[in-house]
Amino acid sequence: MSVLPLVFTSGWASGINAYAVVLLLGVFGATGLTDEVPESLQRPDVLIVAAVLFLCEAVADKIPYVDSVWDTVHTVIRPVSGAVVGALLAGQSGSMSDLAAGALGGSTALASHTVKAGTRMAVNTSPEPVSNFVMSTAEDLGVGGIMAFAMYYPKAAAIIAAVLLVLGLLLLFFLIRRIRRFLRRRAQRREEKRLAREAPPPS
Repeated sequence: MSVLPLVFTSGWASGINAYAVVLLLGVFGATGLTDEVPESLQRPDVLIVAAVLFLCEAVADKIPYVDSVWDTVHTVIRPVSGAVVGALLAGQSGSMSDLAAGALGGSTALASHTVKAGTRMAVNTSPEPVSNFVMSTAEDLGVGGIMAFAMYYPKAAAIIAAVLLVLGLLLLFFLIRRIRRFLRRRAQRREEKRLAREAPPPS
């Protein structure tokens, strides 16, 4: 079970920024900082693709409303990435089954992705763009810091990730009403635009 804390932490981080997790794990393994990372994540082509996609996310994630669209697209990608990374980490150490590790990584990634996507919807209800930039930067730094910390102190990092996940879920619970109002207003604006397009021109 020694790899379990790293699987949990990588799953939590994948729900926020899956490409950063793959890139960081690959770099950590390629530079010899850890022996827990499988060779498949250290391949140059994997690192290049992860780096390019990470840069794309770093830009899209800081633009109001674009970040929510990006999150919607990644509702499947992030949990799948967390599951795959978890299974690969378990297969590398052989200390727990690939299936159990994949389930843990994927479910943790789904939970943290839900928190990320939900809080971003709430942030987008604010008219100014600064909060999006601050939130995105904090998420990137948090993922990088905790993943680096997990290389040396996996159990402590897993505890931190678990606390952040619980706090995020509690925060999301209190933000649900605000998110619902935001979704209703957005649906209303879309309906108004549709009716405006379908309205006959003035005679």
